Amino acid sequence: MSWGQALHHRDRQPEVMDQPGLDPADHQHALLGLRRINAISRSSAGVFSSLLALPAPEDHAPLSVLELACGGGDTAIDLERMARQRELNLTIRACDLNPEAIRIARSNALQRASAVEFFVADALEEPGSERVDVVYCTLFAHHLDDGDVVKLLRVMAARARRLVVVDDLIRSRLGYALAWSGTRLLSRSWVVHTDGPLSVRAAFTPTELRRLAEQAGLSTARLARFWPERQRLIWSPSA
Repeated sequence: MSWGQALHHRDRQPEVMDQPGLDPADHQHALLGLRRINAISRSSAGVFSSLLALPAPEDHAPLSVLELACGGGDTAIDLERMARQRELNLTIRACDLNPEAIRIARSNALQRASAVEFFVADALEEPGSERVDVVYCTLFAHHLDDGDVVKLLRVMAARARRLVVVDDLIRSRLGYALAWSGTRLLSRSWVVHTDGPLSVRAAFTPTELRRLAEQAGLSTARLARFWPERQRLIWSPSA
């Protein structure tokens, strides 16, 4: 079966970044490559535009934001920087299950003079009583099976008072071609070269992601496509 035929269905294969024991230097090199790729996609700017669209709180309290599965922390740090530039009162925390990713994220925050709090936690863990205004994740859903994506969306909805944002890849021939060529143009990391195309093969089509959102009870979620072959699911409890 050709890769084009394989894209008709999800094909989840183990990605290097998900494996225990990855050399820390390779891990850090890969996250640097992903930073360049995500900068081209303007993913951080897209998430930030969703925050700007929220009405300002009547009590002028800071907008509380939580990122799940933050990886190297670049998106959270970007959001904090953009908030400062736009004078948006925002507090942001970010978590990842991988302690090495959190170590790298904290190092990035220190280098970029960011006050984002990073901590180790499982994105699929059932939430307690703590809630925040906005919960988001980027490039995480495609790592999960369908049932865990439904669980992720339910957990995010239970945590969020005002907004849920899920940003991810689109599984398509164009997306695969862009991942194969883009990872090689923008990074020298063998991990990125391997995982980029695998991520597209594991990703969802917009129709599939919308169906999972409906299963999670987020039937009013909006879904938008954006370049380069990415999609953003947005849901509000008040919608």
